Amino acid sequence: MRYLSKSQIAFLSSFLLIFFSAGSVFSQETETAKFPSRPVTLIVPFSAGGSTDLAIRLLAKETEKHLGQSIVVLNKPGGGGSVGVASVAAAKPDGYTIGHLPGGAPLFIMPFLEKLPYHPLKDLRCIMQLVDLNFAVIVKGGSPFKRFKDLIDYARQNPKKLTYGTNAPNSISNLITEQIAKKEGVQFTHIPFKSSPEYQTAVLGGHVQFAVGDFNFSMVEAGEMRILLFLGEKRPDEYPQVQVMRELGYDLRCPVILGIFGPKGLPDEIARKLEDALTKATKEPAFIKGMKDLRLTILYRNSKELTDYVASNVELFHRILKDMNLIK
Repeated sequence: MRYLSKSQIAFLSSFLLIFFSAGSVFSQETETAKFPSRPVTLIVPFSAGGSTDLAIRLLAKETEKHLGQSIVVLNKPGGGGSVGVASVAAAKPDGYTIGHLPGGAPLFIMPFLEKLPYHPLKDLRCIMQLVDLNFAVIVKGGSPFKRFKDLIDYARQNPKKLTYGTNAPNSISNLITEQIAKKEGVQFTHIPFKSSPEYQTAVLGGHVQFAVGDFNFSMVEAGEMRILLFLGEKRPDEYPQVQVMRELGYDLRCPVILGIFGPKGLPDEIARKLEDALTKATKEPAFIKGMKDLRLTILYRNSKELTDYVASNVELFHRILKDMNLIK
């Protein structure tokens, strides 16, 4: 029996490595070209039934028309949204697992305050944004505060007497409110709750003077609550008379959005196919009507715009948390 020399073995090993590597690359290229050849899973990092979940399900339904495959929406709540985000970040970057990018705490606060299995810039690939959530400063319908300026004027004359509620300490709403207080030279007393229904109930019961965050539009329309200020970038069509932060000189952002993202390493061609189909879905009449019915403000950003927006907010809230001595 003839044995191969060391040089022949080395040559053969190199040849086989090149051969199989080429085959693997060819297989990946073929798989990319065929995408999507099976259903896509879209992870929502919150429970089913809320406005966010309903909006994403409607987007998925309209996107199927343009993607040529069904989209299965899978709810993975937990960890304030971080569990679902982590699931997408850890997924195989083949386009068959994408997720709802919530912004807010899971992207811009929690990564700086606790150890998470993902980094908002290094482990995620932004695809597009569809909606800007309408967070606001709300008071009871019979409150003496008619404008946000009234609230600030009262706080200036009565330090710490105004109490406000949010859904958690160190939430986006909490941080923004404290930054406004700092700029105005006033002091509020923060009362954290576990959810938006809880702090809304507290407002209605007079247990806190105002609240900051998500709210029930039907209560506003019924006159039970009043909106003093929107934290978003533009006035919602339904409430053109209510100002937004930048109009009052507050150089702050409330990046609580509905976006779509995938894991880092997602091939460009697949990311483009997803972005194209999702973008076309946001222009469908059924989607536009659905967002209006849900009282959600459509605010589109393409992949580059969303990537830049996320990066700028990571920097902004890192600076805010550092200034507040919250980063250890």
